[in-house]
Amino acid sequence: MKICILFSLTFAYGFLGNGFSNANPLPYDAIFNFGDSISDTGNAATYNPTMPSNSPYGSTYFNHPSGRMSNGRLIIDFIAEAYGLPMLPPYLNLTKGQDITQGVNFAYAGSTALDKDFFMQQMLELDAASYSLSTQLEWFKKLKPSLCKSEECDSYFKNTLFIVGEIGGNDINAIIPYKNMSALREMVPLIVEAITNVITKLIEEGAVELVVPGNFPIGCNSAVLARVGSDKKEDYDQFGCLAAYNAFIEYYNRQLKKAIETLRQKNPHVKITYFDYYGAAKCLFQAPQQYGFSSGKIETFRACCGKGEPYGLSEQIYCGSVASMVCSDPSKRINWDGPHFTEAAYRLIAKGIVEGPFANPSLKSPPFKIA
Repeated sequence: MKICILFSLTFAYGFLGNGFSNANPLPYDAIFNFGDSISDTGNAATYNPTMPSNSPYGSTYFNHPSGRMSNGRLIIDFIAEAYGLPMLPPYLNLTKGQDITQGVNFAYAGSTALDKDFFMQQMLELDAASYSLSTQLEWFKKLKPSLCKSEECDSYFKNTLFIVGEIGGNDINAIIPYKNMSALREMVPLIVEAITNVITKLIEEGAVELVVPGNFPIGCNSAVLARVGSDKKEDYDQFGCLAAYNAFIEYYNRQLKKAIETLRQKNPHVKITYFDYYGAAKCLFQAPQQYGFSSGKIETFRACCGKGEPYGLSEQIYCGSVASMVCSDPSKRINWDGPHFTEAAYRLIAKGIVEGPFANPSLKSPPFKIA
């Protein structure tokens, strides 16, 4: 619990401090993001629209569906705002002549670290795996000539932040219903290798400052709890999370951090920051009241949007469907629709990363506080 105390103290300072610092110039000129629905700002919605005009997605902040799998802003939105940059436009929605020099988002909801061929070999049909991390890298390489000429790229990328992930969560979620924990562990080296291969290629393209987030505590995730929940009390930790699934993610994150350290040693001129999404998110589940969320062994995990018991969701009644319901105050919930968090939760995680102890090493000091 010690790190969670640091988390709350950091937040208290953030709330009490001034909203703006006169730091100049901005520490990052641009951000390029790769990942899945945790950071997709509209690619999946642009390419394959699924959300109706009256969908509750985006309702808290944007007042309309924004292509984001939440009720409002995502972690990547808060990071961009903290550094005085615009919210990242989705790659698949770019228009001719659009100014993209301050960044682009390549993340695609449902995408995977591993390519689609892997899942086909497993007899699993994952359409979004067509937009895997390697595909997103190809999008960036295709766009690169529009960002800088070869002699200018070194200078341009010197103040550019590349965020690679979170990615790999969908690979894991696709296997969970069909495989045991040993099979999940066997996937870890493959996922980590796919991530490190893309990081290596981005470094070859000129990236000198990169971020690699770990994965979330899926044992606390409402969708996982609803899908593979147990009747055995001993399968849960003291906070109500599935202990074995969190232990698996701890293992996954350790392997990812080892791979990052190897990359650092091979590329001493490059800064690679690890985002501890696991630690930041777990604090919310361990002390929900401390962060303004509803508490209780079930209430902490109830999704805001959906319908069903005991976690407010089911596979038959998904968020945005006619039968689904939306909670009266999303800011009191950690979870939005099962797989994804609310804007309130993402804001706190972003604060813990940008201003707090959950980035190692820390990012450059942001000119703006996350309010």
